[in-house]
Amino acid sequence: MLTQVIEFNNNVNASLQVGDIIYYSPTQTVPTSGFNTVNSPGTIVLFGIVTDIYDNGNTALGINPYSIVVIYDDITVAPPALGDYIMFTKNKEVNSSSLKGYFAKVKFVNYSTDKVELFAVNSEISESSK
Repeated sequence: MLTQVIEFNNNVNASLQVGDIIYYSPTQTVPTSGFNTVNSPGTIVLFGIVTDIYDNGNTALGINPYSIVVIYDDITVAPPALGDYIMFTKNKEVNSSSLKGYFAKVKFVNYSTDKVELFAVNSEISESSK
């Protein structure tokens, strides 16, 4: 396995965490609006998995730069170049938001002595055995 450190001149997105999957895309400079990502098939490249995020300690000019360490298996994938647009997705096995299983048991308790009303109860169910 190979590792690559990607350094940023600013803070990284607050929701980036270890285990997230890094992708990148080359960009084209657009004179009036900054840049666009290259819009052709195969230009979004799966790079690797984040294994570490750290503040690299250089706080010159009020900038708090960060570095991320990415691990990748495919030696044919080149690391992102300066100016490439870097994006990430969450690991679906770790960041799941729905209940999983065959049953759920819920107990609502009201400790108030005043009259209260429950207007709605909602749920979302995902199969976990397939």
